[in-house]
Amino acid sequence: MRVGFAGLGRMGTHMARNLVAAGHDVAVWTRNPKKLTQFCQDTGTAAAGSPTDLASRAEVVVTMLADDRASQSVYLGAEGLFSTPSGAKIFLEMSTISPAHLAHLQTQAGTRLLIDAPVSGATQAAKDAMLMIMAGANEAQIAPIAPLFNAMGKQTFALGRQGAGSIMKLAINAVIHGLNQSASEALNLAVAGGIDLPLAYDALEASAACAPMLSYRRNLYLDEANQEVSFTVALAEKDMRLATELAEKLGVQAPQAALTRNTLQNASQAGFDARDMASIIHYLREKTP
Repeated sequence: MRVGFAGLGRMGTHMARNLVAAGHDVAVWTRNPKKLTQFCQDTGTAAAGSPTDLASRAEVVVTMLADDRASQSVYLGAEGLFSTPSGAKIFLEMSTISPAHLAHLQTQAGTRLLIDAPVSGATQAAKDAMLMIMAGANEAQIAPIAPLFNAMGKQTFALGRQGAGSIMKLAINAVIHGLNQSASEALNLAVAGGIDLPLAYDALEASAACAPMLSYRRNLYLDEANQEVSFTVALAEKDMRLATELAEKLGVQAPQAALTRNTLQNASQAGFDARDMASIIHYLREKTP
């Protein structure tokens, strides 16, 4: 399949590589020229000169972008994906964006099929093609593009209607970021009580409270400063802003989500924005008198 891929960030780079490895004819575009050149040299893929050029080369376009603003620019900018009537007719928006922005993109899509298909899983899961994909589409709509999802992930949920993928992603990330804060608080409590951090983590991992993310992010909690950033505080704050705004719009009580958002916002303003979200353990420790 001829695939265009826009967005070679921490996640997108691995996802695009897996599409290449699966035998698809992949062209790529990203804002950073150095990243674009390096990726094309490493994989033998073609570089598109703009999002418009990318769409003209492909049957399906996959986007993995930072936020609503980036998505708006890439899809609807002067040289955006939707600027050409030719080329790709299916667009997979796999970024974590707001349902409102997704709805706006749909109004501009015309005859194109736009599917929200955000993912759950960190950079290692992206590298290993073990992402969980949440598609705002039905089984019939997913069938033609299933080989692409299978190349990038381990499981795809067909959630039935457009926008459902985006909503499910925000709901899951609210749990993830809430767990990140709860685990940070619990570990700080254990350490303050005289228990060594690695031993406290061992106990947490062996307990009923353990979730997969606590196991695969162990090294980040124990030695965040010397690990590669997997997911920044700034992106976590964005997720929780979108989640709490959605909860307010739908009339859903979400007090824990609001507290988590407030912590992430304060940490970001305190200089933790570019650090991994596991650094919340340090932010809370330093904040405590």
